[in-house]
Amino acid sequence: MKEVFYFMCFLFLVSCKKQSTEKVTYPRQIGDISYDVKLDNPNFIPCNGDDKILQYFNTGKGFEYEGGKKELEDLFEKKYTHIKVDESGLIRIRFIVNCKGETGRFRVIQMNDNYKQFTFDDRITNQLLTITQSLDGWKVKENNGAEIDYYQYLIFKIEKGNLIEILP
Repeated sequence: MKEVFYFMCFLFLVSCKKQSTEKVTYPRQIGDISYDVKLDNPNFIPCNGDDKILQYFNTGKGFEYEGGKKELEDLFEKKYTHIKVDESGLIRIRFIVNCKGETGRFRVIQMNDNYKQFTFDDRITNQLLTITQSLDGWKVKENNGAEIDYYQYLIFKIEKGNLIEILP
């Protein structure tokens, strides 16, 4: 009986020492936007590397766009064309602003009014994405005297194809 016990312990120890040859990589933080050759402009480069992109709330100043939120809302009001569909919910576009005020790595998440995953008409989503990508008034931010890269997002509230509100 002792031999069986020792043998089981030996097997347990051997199995614990077995190492995987697969290298698993994880994002630095949940929500990090890694470069995707299929989606992203290769000319957009974070100034300080992928591991030093700050979240918008870590910069101490929150939302910063030339002319403020009012300017941003006015731009969307001028450029967005209502699409007549019976679709309502939220569309979030998240992206990186680098130390030069340039933007890239845009990612879209869509949900209905019940916060369930939903896919809006492409004419709505593509329009919002194109307008967001064309915005060129993002302010350069600093942290401890150094220019930084940071994540930014816009959430669009859509009711029956109408753009009702832009958050934050």
